[in-house]
Amino acid sequence: MRAAAALLAAVLALGAALPRPGLLPHGPARGDARLRPGDDESSPGLLLRRALRLYGRAARRLYVGTNGVISSQDFPRETQYVDDDFPTDFPVIAPFLADLDTSGDRGNIYYRQDDSRDVLDQALGYIQAGFPRSAAAFVPTNAFIATWEEVGAYQELSQDTEPSTKLNTFQAVIAYNDEDTYSIFLYPEGGLQFLGTRPKESYNVQLELPARVGFSWGDSDDPKRDGLFHSLASSERALRGLERESNTGIPGVWVFHVGSTEHVEPGGGQGAAPAVPQSPPEPPNPGTASYTHRVSSHTAMAQRPSHGGPVLLGFVPARRDTQEPGGDGGTGQSFSANPSSYSSGQHGVGVEEDVHFNPDVFTYSAASRETCAQHHGQCSPHAFCTDYAAGFCCHCRASFYGNGRQCLPEGAVHRLNGKVSGSLRVGRASLRFQDVDLHAYIVGSDGRAYTAISGVPQPAARALLPLLPLGGLFAWLFALEEPGSENGFSITGAEFTQNLEVTFYPGGETVQVTQTAEGLGPDNYLSLRTHIQGEVPFLPDNVTIHITPYEELYSYSSSAVTSSGHREYVVAAGTANQTLSYRLRQNITVAGCPHARLPARQRLSVARAFALFDSHEHVLRYALAARIGPAPDDAENPGVSPCHDGSHACEEPARCQPGAGTEYTCECSAGYRGDGRGCRDVDECSEGLSQCGPFSVCLNEPGSYRCECRGGYQPAGDGRACVPLAPPSDPCEAGRHRCAPGDRARCLSRGDGRATCECLPGYTGDGIHCSDVDECAESPCHPAAICYNTPGSFSCRCRPGYAGDGFQCTYAAEGNPQRLTPCQHERMYPREVLPLGDGHVPQCDEQGRYRPLQCHGSSGHCWCVDAAGQEIAGTRTAPGTTPPRCGSPESIQQLTPCEHARMYPREVPPGPSPVGDGHVPQCDEQGQYRPLQCHGSSGHCWCVDAAGQEIAGTRTAPGTTPPRCGSPEPTERPPSMCERWRQSLLEHYGGSPRGDQYVPQCEPSGDFAPLQCHGDSGYCWCVEQSGREIPGTRSEPGTTPPCLPSVAPPSVRPEPRPDVSPPASGTFLLYAQGQQIGYLPLNGTRLHKEAAKTLLSLHGSIVVGIDYDCRDRMIYWTDVAGRSISRAGLEPGSEPETIISSGLISPEGLAVDHLRRAMFWTDSGLDRIERARLDGSERRVLFDSDLVNPRAIAVDPVRGNLYWTDWNREAPKIETSTVNGANRRVLVHTDIGLPNGLTFDPFSKLLCWADAGTKHLECTFPDVTGRRVVQSNLNYPFSIVSYANHFYHTDWRRDGVIAVNKETGSFTDEYLPEQRSHLYGITAVYPYCPGARK
Repeated sequence: MRAAAALLAAVLALGAALPRPGLLPHGPARGDARLRPGDDESSPGLLLRRALRLYGRAARRLYVGTNGVISSQDFPRETQYVDDDFPTDFPVIAPFLADLDTSGDRGNIYYRQDDSRDVLDQALGYIQAGFPRSAAAFVPTNAFIATWEEVGAYQELSQDTEPSTKLNTFQAVIAYNDEDTYSIFLYPEGGLQFLGTRPKESYNVQLELPARVGFSWGDSDDPKRDGLFHSLASSERALRGLERESNTGIPGVWVFHVGSTEHVEPGGGQGAAPAVPQSPPEPPNPGTASYTHRVSSHTAMAQRPSHGGPVLLGFVPARRDTQEPGGDGGTGQSFSANPSSYSSGQHGVGVEEDVHFNPDVFTYSAASRETCAQHHGQCSPHAFCTDYAAGFCCHCRASFYGNGRQCLPEGAVHRLNGKVSGSLRVGRASLRFQDVDLHAYIVGSDGRAYTAISGVPQPAARALLPLLPLGGLFAWLFALEEPGSENGFSITGAEFTQNLEVTFYPGGETVQVTQTAEGLGPDNYLSLRTHIQGEVPFLPDNVTIHITPYEELYSYSSSAVTSSGHREYVVAAGTANQTLSYRLRQNITVAGCPHARLPARQRLSVARAFALFDSHEHVLRYALAARIGPAPDDAENPGVSPCHDGSHACEEPARCQPGAGTEYTCECSAGYRGDGRGCRDVDECSEGLSQCGPFSVCLNEPGSYRCECRGGYQPAGDGRACVPLAPPSDPCEAGRHRCAPGDRARCLSRGDGRATCECLPGYTGDGIHCSDVDECAESPCHPAAICYNTPGSFSCRCRPGYAGDGFQCTYAAEGNPQRLTPCQHERMYPREVLPLGDGHVPQCDEQGRYRPLQCHGSSGHCWCVDAAGQEIAGTRTAPGTTPPRCGSPESIQQLTPCEHARMYPREVPPGPSPVGDGHVPQCDEQGQYRPLQCHGSSGHCWCVDAAGQEIAGTRTAPGTTPPRCGSPEPTERPPSMCERWRQSLLEHYGGSPRGDQYVPQCEPSGDFAPLQCHGDSGYCWCVEQSGREIPGTRSEPGTTPPCLPSVAPPSVRPEPRPDVSPPASGTFLLYAQGQQIGYLPLNGTRLHKEAAKTLLSLHGSIVVGIDYDCRDRMIYWTDVAGRSISRAGLEPGSEPETIISSGLISPEGLAVDHLRRAMFWTDSGLDRIERARLDGSERRVLFDSDLVNPRAIAVDPVRGNLYWTDWNREAPKIETSTVNGANRRVLVHTDIGLPNGLTFDPFSKLLCWADAGTKHLECTFPDVTGRRVVQSNLNYPFSIVSYANHFYHTDWRRDGVIAVNKETGSFTDEYLPEQRSHLYGITAVYPYCPGARK
């Protein structure tokens, strides 16, 4: 023991790091067994001399594995655990779990069991340094020691690579006796030279998975989802701290209690060893959202009773969200010297608060004897935990406030987000609303609270103006605190339920409000759900509400806060004012700390109160400024009113009206008369007191009346008047139709409640299913031009050497365009002569005219032609005979050029010339070309000159008004989609639409007017650039929605366009998984896992990057094994086609530009970014400098921008340029680590990336504004794609596809393929082309 104490003293004296002698003795001299060299070796099960208790169970054998693990079971194949995160499928003690390799004399792995006194004393010294009290009486009788000495990482070696010189040394010790077990991890100074290993399946993809350090229970029905584990480190930041930090006060030494309890207890919780320097706590990351698992799950505790020690195993209910001790919470952070206080933000486990905490599960129960050691993880990172005689409580630190489980910074600005639903009777009208948005903005420094509720129907929103308690809750929660007082959030935190009842006078209308806080979300946003039900007085449109300052007394107990009061408000209409009032009672239930000293009562003073309904933005707003202070001394505690406790003597239908103290009066309810003790019904109908309007009948009811409309009429919006029945609703306007999306089809109302669907110009189909017309298949361009099909249209471009607009191209001789003669043109583009079809090339004279005698070069036939080159009938001679004598016309009928073209349609053969369009010209009575020519199948029309040549600029698209030919060349712009649609509807309606028929309104520029209104119905809405209605903007008659962005209601965050309407059907994900491409359909935004399947099997390939061409429905992918880029169609029977097979080393990221028909890719082997056409042609290098490990790449086709990540460990960055390689610049270079995945959302215009280093999912606008963290606790993301309101990323720890909600950052779903292997690229396949405009 003396030698061990001396060694321990020497280690403590150094303080900075553990020297090599600090390891327990090991090696052949101590009788150690040596594990076979290799990559995935394991020892035989070593039968222990004495069974040890591990996680509460007996273990009689131990196994040692190459990959830095010890287990009580034999190991599975390393592919089943070496790259996965905790938990594992089998019990594990992991001092450094990674893909290690001792082949080729690269280190040794020793193990033995020992009961020698010097070893046990040294182990005991470390254990008692971490557990000075609980282990004071512990005496180990046996030890198991495993040492990994100078071991290397697995490395694929080739002739060009040398073995890495980075080697690791570490040791794990298990010391135990019959009753208890402790584990010790030792990391000597310089012992960890590498922190992770490359997965074997990564091939040429340069990435590294950090090692995992910790413990895993391994015994569960589904351990991948709900196994128990304790993670000490799994990020590079945390791993770096293993040598210099500690939970014992000795750098590099980590001690854990793993025996008599089924949970793992880290050392250090009972005070650090004396006179040992402690590592300072890492500051918490304020931008990190908490999505970590609960430290002690109620499910786990219900099944396994606590043994009283700190419980620090994680319970993962549906995903593996582990918290990094050194990465996000600090690996070796110091502990409080007070043994009864724990600091969650400074604990070695580094668990953050659970934002989805359930107050019904977690209670301060004295019977359970819960302690901080067990449950300090329930506290906020900004709180400390204190033990009391009957339990524990969390308390916020200085400069923070809250209930201890949730803490917010004092004086900061806070936000609240929520949803409001309700069922209200306003006057005589019943109104419902569901999940409308609530946003509140809190200025904590002076107690101001601003609340905005949008989307409530207008009559209900106006009637709710006096209901200030809707926003008053936030005034109480975040009131400015006077000395010695606490605002609501300091007591409730983010876990409470408010029940509010308000009775309005003189009408007696009663409304109930329930507001439930649902915890803190990302960026400390409080989430709230509100429900309103009951009756409120009707308020006309032209009134305003004034609320005078008021004071309110709040009474407090350990489980509830109550208040009641009487408020007056002034209804002002012009110069007329009316003072009304209401009484309120509210009860706020909380799960507070029973040991906290709460004030009996406090007074809330509201100095300013303001309520407004913004009819332009359709937003109900409240604003209050409040402070909270002690109740005045002379404010006696009033007794409970008999009206509140039910002891009053009022009888129905009388109502109890509270008075001063316990006094009360009985009043007849509205609709009754009497003294309160005898009440009789008032017949409002016979007495003329009803407010029924014209065309209605009044019917008396007890205490009320109702108005019924006569036949042919229906109630108006105010519930009193009756208006004629509206015509059948328009299914097009209501969205009740089956038409294809509005960018491909239009809905036409038939006026009888039914609708028909028509495909827009440029699309074909039945209106329900519309597909793009490939105009290029009809060859609408000039023979010397190339046709490019686009969604709903096409474009033409003259070939090199020709000039023109693509519809008319002329030959450019030495840069000067000149017109070819017909003979010269035909020599360049030979035509086929029917019926031989032998490709005759005409002979021209010096002036370019046809020679009168034409002979076929190969067949030998000869014939005469006229000046237009047309064969003169009857002049053809057979081969070998005397050619005809040409030049003297014969008396036979001669065809005009137009007639000849009709008889012998010209086809342009394959070659450098494009395919002919098969157009048959129209001729007039004299055989001349008609000035207007229209294609018989494509519908395109154009003007021609006398020779039949198309006049440039006159071609019109199918379905549009043909050009006016014969006049000067048109200079007007072609009609826009809005104008074409408007003209089509006007023609459909016979030129004069009825008042109930919709006709689009167009701007002078041809664009859709932002505000569209439906005839004389009064309904209006906003539209996008394509004319599609923006959901949620339709207004009632008499009001118009704000359709200009400058007046749109501000939102807390950008909302992608698919969020406001259901995603289109038919969307699915494609992901790359080694030698196959998988198919994963979406049901809305949920993963339809049951329908997942393998789409393509590509044996011998390793697919990494993947993208989709929405125009041709083709998948493109990179193959790092085959060093190639390939593609395949989605149609049945399509075969893969390799389009680039040379000049590649490690092609990884891939992006397809469907508008430019181009693709872009990164090559981390060549450190290049290249581009090519989609067929592999026109390939060129965009960038080959200042790149280290280019990985992901994304393109914005609409704006022509390119984005890529550089996975450079020394200086990671995200860059951008144009698609042509111009304007290259760095967008992001701070606070990023290993940016693996990158995606550009064409709807929200956000650039987002998944970082395997920082574990963050972040977004920013391309101008680098609005950068925010969406999720801060990813595992190991590889690739990411954006769709609707979700991100989907592949994860190398989970080996699956993970779904993340864009707004909340929460993990919503995951798909784990049955075949476990790493997933690489991922892309979304839309049923349309995103971002395209037709």
